Amino acid sequence: MNSLTGKTIILGVTGGIAAYKAAALTSKLTQKGAEVHVIMTASAKQFITELTFQSLSKQRVYSDTFQERDPASISHIDLAGSADLVLIAPATANIIAKMAHGLADDMLSTTLLATTAPVMVAPAMNVHMYQHPAVVSNMNTLASRGVQFIEPGEGLLACGYVGKGRLEEPESIVRVVEQYFNIQADRAKGPLSGKKVMVTAGGTVERIDPVRYISNDSSGKMGFAIARAARAMGAEVTLIAARTDEAPPQDPEITLVRVESAQSMLDEVVSRWNSCDILIKAAAVADYRPKHSADAKIKKSGDTMTLELVKTTDILESLGKVKDNQFLIGFAAETGNAEYYAKDKLVRKNLDLIVANDVSREGAGFGTDTNIVSIYDADGLVLDLPISSKDEVARRLLTLAAERISGVTR
Repeated sequence: MNSLTGKTIILGVTGGIAAYKAAALTSKLTQKGAEVHVIMTASAKQFITELTFQSLSKQRVYSDTFQERDPASISHIDLAGSADLVLIAPATANIIAKMAHGLADDMLSTTLLATTAPVMVAPAMNVHMYQHPAVVSNMNTLASRGVQFIEPGEGLLACGYVGKGRLEEPESIVRVVEQYFNIQADRAKGPLSGKKVMVTAGGTVERIDPVRYISNDSSGKMGFAIARAARAMGAEVTLIAARTDEAPPQDPEITLVRVESAQSMLDEVVSRWNSCDILIKAAAVADYRPKHSADAKIKKSGDTMTLELVKTTDILESLGKVKDNQFLIGFAAETGNAEYYAKDKLVRKNLDLIVANDVSREGAGFGTDTNIVSIYDADGLVLDLPISSKDEVARRLLTLAAERISGVTR
């Protein structure tokens, strides 16, 4: 069966000359079995008529928030709730700005605020508009919220300029939409489908004063790779990230929670613990924090400064003592004797698996795209991985976890 069969797609058409391509897009999506509901902005209707889309989609076309034809329902709420995907094509700089700032002054922007469905945006505008700092900032804001972008093509634009900004061809947009639903279908059949996975990433920050802090070199890359792999295997993923060196996964179906300190990470993890199936603690959590954090910047005085530190709560150890059916995985980043320390940590903290890595080895540890790890359980070494990408390490680790929680051990 076609991946679009039975899918409800809201197609937002905004006011650019590329609106004519949206007619072909509507036709192709409909031919693939999708139910397409078109919402047009007032500007879009200057370029193409509602009747065109109605004829191609065999559905009512919407453009006026207040034109309610069924007293039993509110159109933009019903549309927002029924959507499997919201696709904006073409997307002008104006609608991108509205989305970024949460404006809702017409049918399309109001529906966008009301939907919880994934959103794809296919920009189309003049090359200089596309490169304008305000537009770039707005697109980055939307990307950070999980909005997916279909990059415009390069070539001769309607305005006469040559460059990037031309709406991607309808055939290519359809392929992107199909790929999205194919991935969703694969996830539904994945080994972690139906499981709730919580991942921590990055290095916690312990404040000395408003401008100084204690932290570590954790980049967040390993935790991010684990979150991506867990989602690819069908899990419902919550990513709790402290300070990181790169952007987190741009997947709208990964719930991102930002924290700063060890205490704030503990609070967020504990609040989700009872509903969690697997917890993977890839974050580097500070062992100590300043006993007192100053409210104002501490001024320099004297040749020395004494900073009193107190222990933070050990998140893994605390949860290991109270775990019920949860599967608990920890990391041991060491600079020598990694096997000894990892095995000790596994027992002390009542973990199911522990991932040991010597961060002093080239190609392993913080800030790199690769890692060298050994995975242990209570019986000893389970898996020894040579230098591998962190995405591959994450995949192998989660495959082990999936086998263990399903009752299969290797």
